[in-house]
Amino acid sequence: MFTMFYERKNRSRMRKLTIAVICGVLVLLAGCGPAPAKQSDVRRSLKVMFWDEGYFFQQYGDLFSMRYDDVDIEVVSTNSMYSGGAVIEDRYQATLDFIEEQKPDVVMVDSSNYERMVSDGKLMELDSFITRDKYDTETIYPALIEMLKEKGAGKLYGLSPTFHGQALFYNVDLFNKYGIDPPQNNITWQEILDLARRFPTDGDADSRVYGYGAQYGMNFSNLVSMISSTEGLNQVNPDTMKVTLNTDAWKRVYKLAFDALESGSVYIPEDGGFTGGSMEEYYKSQLFLMGRMAMTIGDPYTLQNLKESGSYMKDYTPFEIGIVAGPADPADPEISRNIFFSDIFAIRADSPNADAAWDFIKFINGEEYAKVKSRTLNSGLLSRMGYLKEYDGHSLEAFYALKPKLDQSASYERMSKIPNDFYMQFYTVQEEQLKLVQEKKKSVEEALQAMEQEGQVILDKAIKDQEANKGKEDTDSNGAESSSSSGGGMSIIMPADSTEEE
Repeated sequence: MFTMFYERKNRSRMRKLTIAVICGVLVLLAGCGPAPAKQSDVRRSLKVMFWDEGYFFQQYGDLFSMRYDDVDIEVVSTNSMYSGGAVIEDRYQATLDFIEEQKPDVVMVDSSNYERMVSDGKLMELDSFITRDKYDTETIYPALIEMLKEKGAGKLYGLSPTFHGQALFYNVDLFNKYGIDPPQNNITWQEILDLARRFPTDGDADSRVYGYGAQYGMNFSNLVSMISSTEGLNQVNPDTMKVTLNTDAWKRVYKLAFDALESGSVYIPEDGGFTGGSMEEYYKSQLFLMGRMAMTIGDPYTLQNLKESGSYMKDYTPFEIGIVAGPADPADPEISRNIFFSDIFAIRADSPNADAAWDFIKFINGEEYAKVKSRTLNSGLLSRMGYLKEYDGHSLEAFYALKPKLDQSASYERMSKIPNDFYMQFYTVQEEQLKLVQEKKKSVEEALQAMEQEGQVILDKAIKDQEANKGKEDTDSNGAESSSSSGGGMSIIMPADSTEEE
């Protein structure tokens, strides 16, 4: 039921997205936008790497084709990398193999692989195009440009038209009612939970107010995970393959979460939260939307939910909300690890269609595209600033206030070394130990020591099992190749494999 609910929400958003695209089309056809780009009589080809062809055209391709109608676009889907349920152990190498085979002009780069692809010489620098066309990058999210240049040794090799971020939402009316100073930008988890404790904890479960809570349920391990993610802590060091939990940093995080839950100021749904039902039942389960929770972490879609609350709830009472940047890392309050760039577009280093590829990247990161997409939140937050300034009267400035932090220590490639089996088994150990802490049968220090020791045993076994399985798969694969390369006494001479550039 929960999945069905989300599917309904997504279908609604997709309809709104289609309307937004149509609006953009009408604007262009009506002559309200810039004149179509001057085209030559020669048609151009452009091959784009993306995860889904249909979504690509809906999100980017259709609008681009209206502006550049001399370009024939072909989309090569990365979904083919996973055909047949293939499990990819080295995603970076698989991506390079895909690019080598398909030779797309426009490459969609994962944020965790961007720096590596730049250093490996796989991408074309964009600075010369930007200078040639006098392309304005001043109004693109400065933190994005700074981060991309930092990862590109001072040069730009890609741009991302959208990003996803989170911020702290708070109920202004509740803060005023209880005479509590509201939160400020760059707020940390310590400050959030300290503020939460200042709200009353009395009252029955159906009417009382909570200082803080998540929109989709909360428990001890969830809160620990959120805090540790903000502060860049990892349970396992992928370089040494050692479980590292019995440290001062982890002790502080677990104690912070435990004390917050013990205070009664954090909302923990008894039944685990909403699991299915009507839209009215869903909104009733969202205490922040109902005005009974002072603070929550949310994304721009939270504003959309707030706007729709009155449509689904009888006698709904609206309230004033505020949004501030956070939660921030106390070690560096100017940065956030909750900002994500899912689609970084770049040009393949040896692309023969570099000009067409640049026209595409230039367009989807430009003002015209931003103007059309600013009619909806479904595309995420726009990197081109000045167009999606607010939603339903609420400023989105807080989402642009912090700088993104892409931790190399937590990159997908490094963390993917850790076997998946480890996480499932370790979660059980973690829950058992946290329960003992909540029952006052163990201290946080004792629980962390036990988690580290038991976790290391689980990790060592998971690594050993993974290596054994890989060895068996390699043996089976070699046996199959040997069998297929000979038959009926006839020798088959196979051509030598070409050496691929690493």
